[in-house]
Amino acid sequence: MSPTVDAVLAEALKLSPREREELVEALADSVLPAPALHPDWHAEIARRVAEMDAGRLRFIAEAEALAALAARIESRRPRP
Repeated sequence: MSPTVDAVLAEALKLSPREREELVEALADSVLPAPALHPDWHAEIARRVAEMDAGRLRFIAEAEALAALAARIESRRPRP
């Protein structure tokens, strides 16, 4: 790494974990900007965030969600 990058990294490591997370997100966005969303998604995202904030959603582990999805797909497969 260059001396400048080393210096920036040394300073960044002094930040709190949350501040480092924000920095990583900002740096990632500067290199790989998020694709533009279809306008309908903005309303859907707002609706989902409101549901989360209101406590009306049940969060499940990734493995549980994938297992439920696999079971649902399997149940819809035609049987010979």
